[in-house]
Amino acid sequence: MRRCGRIRDVTLVDDLLWRGLIQDSTDPDELRKKLDGGSITFYVGFDPTAASLHVGHLMQVCTARRLQLAGHRPLLLVGGATGQIGDPRESSERSLNPPEVVEGWVQRIREQLSPFVTYDGDNAATLVNNLDWTGPMSVVDFLRDVGKHFPVNKMLARDVVRNRLESGISFTEFSYQLLQSNDFYQLHVQHGCQLQFGGSDQWGNITAGVDFVRRRGAGPVNAFVTPLVLKADGTKFGKTEGGAVWLDPAMTTPYSFYQFWINSDDRDVNQYLRYFSFKSREELEELEKATAERPQARLAQRALAEELTALVHGEEEARQAVAASQALFGRGSLDELSADTLRAALAEAGLHPVRGELPAVGVLLKEAGLVASANEARRTITEGGAYLNNERITDGEAVIPASALLHGRFLVLRRGKRTFAGVEVLP
Repeated sequence: MRRCGRIRDVTLVDDLLWRGLIQDSTDPDELRKKLDGGSITFYVGFDPTAASLHVGHLMQVCTARRLQLAGHRPLLLVGGATGQIGDPRESSERSLNPPEVVEGWVQRIREQLSPFVTYDGDNAATLVNNLDWTGPMSVVDFLRDVGKHFPVNKMLARDVVRNRLESGISFTEFSYQLLQSNDFYQLHVQHGCQLQFGGSDQWGNITAGVDFVRRRGAGPVNAFVTPLVLKADGTKFGKTEGGAVWLDPAMTTPYSFYQFWINSDDRDVNQYLRYFSFKSREELEELEKATAERPQARLAQRALAEELTALVHGEEEARQAVAASQALFGRGSLDELSADTLRAALAEAGLHPVRGELPAVGVLLKEAGLVASANEARRTITEGGAYLNNERITDGEAVIPASALLHGRFLVLRRGKRTFAGVEVLP
């Protein structure tokens, strides 16, 4: 059992600092007293701007889990109110989503947050929705009780607001900071919340909330922000050629989720492990050392992918993703893969649809894009470099029997050790 404020013999704040999870804080000494002392209540917020959270949210989700494991009580706020408004962006005004759409997203995101924390015990997590206290407020109440405490000159000084003044910013987005600040006050009054954290892009909103609680004669409260996660190559973290990497398995399959982490750049993976893994400092340092000695084995990437896939999608989906990665390259049995995992894996490489009768296997190699011509197909087969369901192809004219279809509709074609494609037989 972990003691409050400590992870093994290391204080929580020391662990957070070692992992690089505290970029700024309102009062470092007070933060240490609270997090390394008795149990406190903290909150982190998630606005429903899409039907699912994505891997960019994992920094906050995992940090909340980390604080709860150290003995603190999480309030996970899903912004049913702020999600209808939208935090100002640097570029342009957000499109407002209908309230009923936002409400549907709120419910989905609340469900997605559930596996990361526990709702039992002395420091049980609580899910809250800021529409519960924002919705009943009249405009007059909002202006008197909230707006009165916000100097406009300070609001105008916020970078994102200042950058939008020339192109234009609506009063709606300009007021977002007031709504978020009031969330901190309401959670402090209703739940005794003493700490908020979020991404560094929220620093202005978060510190405004700390100041608002003080102006209302409550507190003191504290806050810290985590760094934004950036890739070493300069591209945005959490984005692939197919778009965002979502936590919802219907939007990003568990296999694709696993592959996202497996493909982490060597320059990024050790920091990702510190941010997202729940292995100890000693375990991570050993893993870093082993990875440096055998970089070709990609030990860090495999450890990261397995741990996070299990955390987000469960142990069985993680096992299936690992099995698929091995089986597709001839190092495991394709028969053990579920239809969903197999299809997701083949879709990553390219899934060639076939209607009606299957052509000869040599023709199928060309149609699936593994060879450029019939001559190249024959040469590849003759040289022993073509495989069907991990079995070497010896006759390019052979007709594929129905019994070879995996789950009654899939084939796995491979050229050499690492180039493969899928075939799906459609009715």
